[in-house]
Amino acid sequence: MIIEYDGSRYKGWQRLQGGESTIQGKLEDVISQMLGVPTEIIGSGRTDAGAHAKNQVANFKAHGKMTTREMLDYINHYLPQDIVVKKLEEKDVRFHSRYNAKGKRYIYQIWNSKVPSAFERKYSYHVPEELNIDEMKRAAEKLIGEHDFIAFSSVKKSNKSTIREISSISFEKSKEMLVISITGDGFLYNMVRIIIGTLLEIGLGRKKAEYIDEIFRGGRRLEAGQTVPAQGLFLQEVYYD
Repeated sequence: MIIEYDGSRYKGWQRLQGGESTIQGKLEDVISQMLGVPTEIIGSGRTDAGAHAKNQVANFKAHGKMTTREMLDYINHYLPQDIVVKKLEEKDVRFHSRYNAKGKRYIYQIWNSKVPSAFERKYSYHVPEELNIDEMKRAAEKLIGEHDFIAFSSVKKSNKSTIREISSISFEKSKEMLVISITGDGFLYNMVRIIIGTLLEIGLGRKKAEYIDEIFRGGRRLEAGQTVPAQGLFLQEVYYD
């Protein structure tokens, strides 16, 4: 499944105990009802509470006589309007949305204007001060490549690797909206939102681009910028072979 959702009123992707509203939970409820048996949905990864997705990827196993077209129509009929399955197709039984993913692209939207927007407030972070985008780009270049991103995440120390590779970071400004796109082989918990918060520190003139080097050397979360709000974050693309 290729899924698009507005995460504004959900507690994130992952189903939670206690019946709290999540994207995975809504999908599992509808698909289990459709198939007549409890069905697990496997997503390419989790998205935070309040974050959105344009092209989340997920899979489930099904037996029955329904065609994929009939399944797609059924699922979209019973899902809430802020979750849409854009595409559904049959894959090899060994396909795994998370383990087979080779990379992801996220975008973060910043409404960069003194005046806030009534319409974009749910899908962007309002920054009223002027930003030095050239300095932000210079800092972003230091994030490209393979690094230990532990300081740019909310994960605790563990035996799991915190080394990730970012292949590109791009900036696109259209009137008041600044869109930052980050592509990498994988992302730690809150990594994109902390990277954006750090780049904003630099764009606002509070830090220089060399601040990135200091964070990598220190390796401590306290040294990086804030975790920006989730409403500006979109999972834009998941890459497979």
